[in-house]
Amino acid sequence: MRKKGPGRPPVTTHALIEEIAFRLFDEQGFDNTTVEQIADAAGIARRTLFRYYPSKNDIPWGQFDESLRLLAQHLREMPADVSTAVAVQESVKAFNHVDPAAVEQHRRRMRLLMNTPALQAHATLRHGAWRAVIASYVAERHGMCPDDLHPRTIGRVALALALSAYEQWLEDEQTSLPSLLDETFAALHHHLDDQRAVTPERRAVGKGQ
Repeated sequence: MRKKGPGRPPVTTHALIEEIAFRLFDEQGFDNTTVEQIADAAGIARRTLFRYYPSKNDIPWGQFDESLRLLAQHLREMPADVSTAVAVQESVKAFNHVDPAAVEQHRRRMRLLMNTPALQAHATLRHGAWRAVIASYVAERHGMCPDDLHPRTIGRVALALALSAYEQWLEDEQTSLPSLLDETFAALHHHLDDQRAVTPERRAVGKGQ
């Protein structure tokens, strides 16, 4: 059984584990910080930490799976008379909403996720799951399958736009993340709102002119 320091209570929440892990990441670097060090600093056993996070690479992502569930729910609850582009834009903004008190921590999180080479392979998996939520919604709205070209493209475009907004937000702390998301997602409206552009019939007419 792990021996705890005097008066140090065991950590039993995701937030406290993240707080300790990020402190170690800042002090030692992500690559040089081990799961054992995080668990020891938290006063818990290694196997207990794994009940909260399957791996060290999962810690910077926080409770990402729950956030995806909320993203999917937000999309489902968008009014039917709202365009697909607006529904995706507003839901992505809701997904990326940050309370003012948590902005600095979110910047630390996103800098780590976007600038740490060791996390890029894991990011590919996480981003794939995020894109799948968007693609599933678009497919349902347009009577398609999520793996069809149009929904799949929208998922990739939406991710690229969100990441572009984040890059700007991290470079300039005076900018507003919601405003940057609105600005980048303007491009999505041009693609989604002109549904004729993706139909074979439209392409055929264009060739015949």
